[in-house]
Amino acid sequence: MIGAIGGYFYFHNDQSLLSTSQIKTNVGSKLVTTRQDSQKSLNKSYAAKVKSNDYSLNDPYIKVNPYKTSPLTALIIFKTDKAAKVTYTVVGKTAKTSITNTVNGKYSTSHQVPVVGLYTGANTVNVTVKYKDGTTETKSMQLQATATLPKYLKEVNLKVTKNNKNEMKIGSNKLTVIVRTTKQSFAVDADGNVRWYSTLYTQHMIKQIHAGHLIMLSKNKQSEEVYNDLLETDFLGRVYKEYNFSSKTGVNNNKLVSSSKTKTASGGATTIIHHDIMELPNHDLLATVSDGSKYVEDTMVVISHKTGKVTKVIDLKRLLPAVMYKKYKSVGGEVDWFHQNSVDYDKNDHSILISGRNQDIIMKIDLKTDKIKWIYSGKKKSTWPWKYRKLLLKPTKGTTITGGQHHLSLLGDVDNNPDSENVTLYDNNIDVTNGNAKTSGKYSQAIEYHINTNKMTIDQTWSYGKTLGKTNFTQIIGSTQKLAKNNYLIDFGFKNSGKESNIIEVDGSKQVFNLTVPNPSNKAYVYRAYRWNFYPNSYVFDVSK
Repeated sequence: MIGAIGGYFYFHNDQSLLSTSQIKTNVGSKLVTTRQDSQKSLNKSYAAKVKSNDYSLNDPYIKVNPYKTSPLTALIIFKTDKAAKVTYTVVGKTAKTSITNTVNGKYSTSHQVPVVGLYTGANTVNVTVKYKDGTTETKSMQLQATATLPKYLKEVNLKVTKNNKNEMKIGSNKLTVIVRTTKQSFAVDADGNVRWYSTLYTQHMIKQIHAGHLIMLSKNKQSEEVYNDLLETDFLGRVYKEYNFSSKTGVNNNKLVSSSKTKTASGGATTIIHHDIMELPNHDLLATVSDGSKYVEDTMVVISHKTGKVTKVIDLKRLLPAVMYKKYKSVGGEVDWFHQNSVDYDKNDHSILISGRNQDIIMKIDLKTDKIKWIYSGKKKSTWPWKYRKLLLKPTKGTTITGGQHHLSLLGDVDNNPDSENVTLYDNNIDVTNGNAKTSGKYSQAIEYHINTNKMTIDQTWSYGKTLGKTNFTQIIGSTQKLAKNNYLIDFGFKNSGKESNIIEVDGSKQVFNLTVPNPSNKAYVYRAYRWNFYPNSYVFDVSK
């Protein structure tokens, strides 16, 4: 196998690795229409309401939970005599908790209003139509959403101990999204009130993609163990596309075995996509997967949004020194030597940034050529094969060595310099293989780095968490999101050995929001926390499309 390192080619002679074609078979991705088909009758019904002349601003059609999986949303349909734009506000219970959106699209006489951000129980929703001449009309509507939350939300006693709303970055329609490792994911306002959730169980992944849609990893039945349904959906629960991962053959210790799902080395069914996914500019998906061999969570695939098939495979065993995976301890027959837990895309050079927890390593790879562009790791330079050494970033004084890190994310170009990039990550600070043994386990922290690819240096420019000490140390999971110049949202997801998760927003080093989420069920930890618009400016709901 020929690979690329730092701009020149080398030969990878490990014949025990799976071929690209075998990995594609094991992933077994395909497009299905199961959920879209089940929603056809709903869409047909709503389309008929849109065409009807029976509904006006004063007497609209209102359907709460229009797609039966998003109980704190609604669809409002009506017509106006003159072309208008529509804005609505779900009235908040306290200051700065109202959700206000302008329905995107052109001036029209026919209106489909996707309402998000309802409370459980009674809601007041003010709907305003604005005509081209500047005049407006407003109608106050009473909407009754579900009065009770499902079990694994009802049992969570959310606790907000700080919410300085004037310093939080919440705007007019932002909520904090709680993405769990399992069970239902949800979103809360600054008071900690649940304002959105999906009844579908999700694992690790709810990400924003084009057109204000979401990509969500779920499963066909809640009772199933594996999560092998990937849904393109929206906050209302409408499904636009569905990918399924259920190959006809699996691999057991590199030998083909008959199976309806890819098998682990020990023979059990497994979820194929595991920690992260992202949308590329052409709408194809880049996902972290297990390849079906005894080596797990060390492969990425590009999945066509048109066919659902794998079009590209990146096997990290073919890019990094073989000793890393060959000498790593097997557990239950599986070798989780890399444990890739994040992927992000850099449009400036068509590259991807990835994080490998079990090697305490972050790196950048050219998506077209698979060439490694840089590596940052606590692994001593002298222990790397010589051909990798020029790819290693040199830390400046005071820059932290990461350990067991998560959620590596690329920030925008803040200094207009093509030779530099800025990233954030969540440093668990646990010495898995190459972390800092002296500080391991003493604290976890969010970090921002500045990387100079011309000088091949990495400089830590901001961090938060060290002063919290062992109280907020988290051995696994976690995330960091930069919200504004000085505001960051941090998920200490496995606090107190997983008994609770702690989401903190800081302005520099000052806490402005602190939310504790007790975990009511095994593995229902907060995998990541995001602050998102509900909904983005690119989102347009049209039942006919």
